[in-house]
Amino acid sequence: MLDARVADTDRAARLLDRRFGTHVVLGGVCGLAWAAGLRGFMAEVAGSESGIEWAGTFLYILLPGVVTGALLGLAEHIRTTGGRRWWRWLAFSPLAFSSVLVGQLLQTGSMLQGGGIGGGALAVPLFGMAGGFAISGRGPAWARVICALMAMSPIPVWAMVATLVGGPGLALDTARGAWVALYFWSYLAVLAAACAIPHRTVVDRQAFDGRRPDLARGRG
Repeated sequence: MLDARVADTDRAARLLDRRFGTHVVLGGVCGLAWAAGLRGFMAEVAGSESGIEWAGTFLYILLPGVVTGALLGLAEHIRTTGGRRWWRWLAFSPLAFSSVLVGQLLQTGSMLQGGGIGGGALAVPLFGMAGGFAISGRGPAWARVICALMAMSPIPVWAMVATLVGGPGLALDTARGAWVALYFWSYLAVLAAACAIPHRTVVDRQAFDGRRPDLARGRG
C-alpha cells in the first residue's frame, strides 16, 4: 500500500514537471506571436514611416512579449498545481513591455519620445491588466466595473483618434480603418484574457493524482 502511494506521488510529480515546461514554453510562444502581431499593428498605423530596427523590434517588443507570455504560462502552471503565496503578483507580468521606457530614458532623456511607443508601452499593459481583473470574477464588484470601463476605453478613444494617428486611411468607415480597429481591439481582448490567469481560482495539487476529482474540475 505504501509503495503504491509513493509510486502515485512520483507519477504526479513527473506530471507536474512536464506541465511546468509545457506551460512556460507555450506561454512564451504565445507571447512572441502576440508581440509580433502587435508590431504588425504598429506598422499599419505608421504606414510608410514604419521601420524595423533590431533594438526597437526585438529588444523592446518581441522579447517583452516572450517574457510576459512565459510568466503568464508560469501563472497557469502554479494555478493548476495548488498555487503559491506570491503567485498573484504575476498579474503584473505585462509590465515587461514597459522596459522600452527605460531604454528611451537612457537614450533620449525622455520616456515619451519615439513616436508614442513609450506611452503605448505603458497603456497597453494597463488595459490588459484591467481587463484581466474585470473578467476574472474575483475582487469587489465595483473594482471590476471600474477596470472593465478602463479596459473598454480604447474602443471609443481609438474611434476618435484613429485618423489623427494614422491619417484618413484609418477612418472607421473605410475597410482598412475598420480592419485596423478590429486588429487593435481584438489584441487587447486577447491580452485581457491572458491577464485573467493570475486572478483565477486555484486548482488543488492533489487533483492531479486523482484524489480530488472535484478540484480537478476547477470547483476548488
